[in-house]
Amino acid sequence: THLWGLENKPAHTAIREELGEKRARVALCGPAGEKLVRYANIVADLKHAAGRTGLGAVMGSKKLKAIAVRGTGKVPLADPARVGALARWMRDNHRDLMGKLAELGTGISMIPYNQDGALPVHNFRDGHLDGADILGCEGLAETVVVRMESCYACAVGCKKVASLEEPYPVDPAYGGPEYETVASLGANCGVANVYAVTKASERCNALGLDTISVGGTIAFAMECFEKGLLTPQDTGGLDLRFGNAEVVLQLLELIAARQGIGDLLAEGTKRAAERIGGGAERLAVHVKGQEMPYHDPRIQHGLGLGYAVSYTGADHMHNVFDRNYEHEAGLDSVRNLGVLEPMPATWLGPEKVRACIYGSLRRHLDNCLVLCNFVPYRNDQVVEAVRAVTGWDTTTWELWKAAERVVTMARVFNVRQGFTPADDRLPPRMAEPLGPGAPIEPAALEAALPLYYEMMGWDPATGVPRPAKLYELGIGWVTSLLEDV
Repeated sequence: THLWGLENKPAHTAIREELGEKRARVALCGPAGEKLVRYANIVADLKHAAGRTGLGAVMGSKKLKAIAVRGTGKVPLADPARVGALARWMRDNHRDLMGKLAELGTGISMIPYNQDGALPVHNFRDGHLDGADILGCEGLAETVVVRMESCYACAVGCKKVASLEEPYPVDPAYGGPEYETVASLGANCGVANVYAVTKASERCNALGLDTISVGGTIAFAMECFEKGLLTPQDTGGLDLRFGNAEVVLQLLELIAARQGIGDLLAEGTKRAAERIGGGAERLAVHVKGQEMPYHDPRIQHGLGLGYAVSYTGADHMHNVFDRNYEHEAGLDSVRNLGVLEPMPATWLGPEKVRACIYGSLRRHLDNCLVLCNFVPYRNDQVVEAVRAVTGWDTTTWELWKAAERVVTMARVFNVRQGFTPADDRLPPRMAEPLGPGAPIEPAALEAALPLYYEMMGWDPATGVPRPAKLYELGIGWVTSLLEDV
């Protein structure tokens, strides 16, 4: 009880002091998790967020404030020399392969997106925001970023640390804003104030809020306010116009505390839209209740297919960026899996569906291996790393099958919980025009879904994994879980 209600830094400090262990690593749910905000996250060491799907609310529901650990042993390696060689390769090559990521961090795409008219702005309604270029990585570096750091033992070091005294005090202990954060709480809310967005990033890490979902929910509320679906009476007098940086900061506090309009917005766009009614559902940009990340699929339709079928709702981290597949060089991640011909980004034909499945399985595998998507290992190097660390004489085929098993078992879980192909849909906004892109017509997605299902070994009409596929993946026992479906 002495920790309950504390923001993340005071709680983190108190736990280390209580344990008498300055090097304890601490994962916290934050005040937002305590209040069961639907998109509360878990923040580790104040700046590393397990950001999506409301895991912080799961901790809060269990009255679990934090987990603190101190590791003192060494991780045994099957082939230390080979692990060392792979690490040295990464050290020597990542800058050539990753451009300015190590120097400037994420946000490299902010300015190109904005200039092309493909940046999510005003609740994904528009694609350009005047002044938003300052939110790109170069603008952040010039105004708020004081240094770059890394996740543990990473050679790249792409994580920003921001610090400010004026016009808002920003504590560098909470890290700094990444691309998703500045696009979410900045451009999508119509805010181009780099200082306010940096403060918003700090407050989200202090409170334990997923920056992707909270910004998407606020932008949704702003459009509802603009259209008269929410009134000043509903908002407690707050002026929810797009571009109001101060109200964004106020809403973060209200959402985390579930006070006033914040109680409604803490439910996320899907549930909030259902309560507001009056057509608000058409403004809610989410898949399966999870707000969409800030990479608009209207410029790359394979990404949209991935959002639609994702078992956790819209998620770019187990997905593909199929603009890469327009060019020979961009096929590197799938070429050794048999995808050889470039294809248009705004197309959802059979070859694109196949490429998206193969490419996304690599991302699912990365998640299984706890391997960062930014680390530029080739597919063969991932296999080599698994062998060197574990001693498992594995192959590309076997590892991709492991990833396919994960996706299929997650699908079975969702089927048991009542999900159907009707949930594999994109929000209505994705059928609207966007600058350089093209609307994702519902009919095109409808045509691609049965192809995806069949390629995955799922029934093309119901999306339920077939018994033959479950046995082929070595999980035939899962068939018993579908007997009543």
